[in-house]
Amino acid sequence: MLDKIKGIEERFAELEKKLQDPATIANNREYARLAKERAQLVEVIDCAREYRKVMDEIAEHKSILEGDDAELRELAKAELPALQKSEEAVEQKLRQLLTPRDPNDDKNVLLEIRAGTGGAEASLFAGELYRMYSRYAERHGWKVEAMSLSDTGLGGIKEVIALITGRGAYSRLKYEGGVHRVQRVPETEGSGRIHTSAVTVAVLPEADDVEVSINEEKDLRIDVMRASGPGGQSVNTTDSAVRITHIPSGMVIVCRDEKSQHKNKARALKILRARLLEKARAEQDAQIAATRRSMVGTGDRSERIRTYNFPQSRVTDHRINLTLHQLDQVLDGALDPIIDGLATQEQAEALSA
Repeated sequence: MLDKIKGIEERFAELEKKLQDPATIANNREYARLAKERAQLVEVIDCAREYRKVMDEIAEHKSILEGDDAELRELAKAELPALQKSEEAVEQKLRQLLTPRDPNDDKNVLLEIRAGTGGAEASLFAGELYRMYSRYAERHGWKVEAMSLSDTGLGGIKEVIALITGRGAYSRLKYEGGVHRVQRVPETEGSGRIHTSAVTVAVLPEADDVEVSINEEKDLRIDVMRASGPGGQSVNTTDSAVRITHIPSGMVIVCRDEKSQHKNKARALKILRARLLEKARAEQDAQIAATRRSMVGTGDRSERIRTYNFPQSRVTDHRINLTLHQLDQVLDGALDPIIDGLATQEQAEALSA
């Protein structure tokens, strides 16, 4: 752990130096990026300093215990347990801060809820889940905006896609992706038989704006060629045609329409940027689709992360074996006890790793 702290301290010092460099200050985007990275390390640096201070005090007290001054030994002996307890607390906090953080935690959320198996009952429960998440968002001061909603006209929802914006939205809601199973007696069921239905929930971080960065010196090979026109026309006898090869992707763009080499190059670069942007967006869309598939599976009742049992007023999260007999409160947005348990488990697994 101390080796890791040393590496972070070296990086922090490097950032401090770069942020004072006039060249960095003049580059707004680079300055903002480095300042953000520095801000993320400040808490670790402060905690590491506190940890070292406590360790030095413990070493000093142990040294006194080996000395000749009886009065100082008694004082050191009395103070040592509190220092050791403080060391444990600071070390635990430091380990948590050193645990790799999900880079998406601060992002907004794209929430997708779809009725799965169970017909009308699944649609009704999809509507209840949407209200549950809306109330949970309200408790945290987040904003919910329905981007797309398909209802049944009977109080149920076939599908809803909503954008939830607010600080830490993804860090809390990311645990909600999966199949949610409901067990209850439908109002139309005369025999009192319990029906089981399923609703799928996908929680995705809001996609970043895709940026395309091209390093012309390293990424591009630019060749100029003599443009040729069809017979009978004026043939361009200058080396104005441009072929640009984007080395990382292998894309090749050729422009020969303009008589100016500079214009052909500018047009080729414009086309290249557009194609790289399209490629990056397609890759991002594919990643989002894969994440969505991994969350919701087939939408079958058996693929469940949580069960809501109405006859017993029970909510069970199967991932952490947590059962609460507080169904009404949970459906009213009181999700924190469940989400806290899931976050604690994730953190424990990360620390263990």
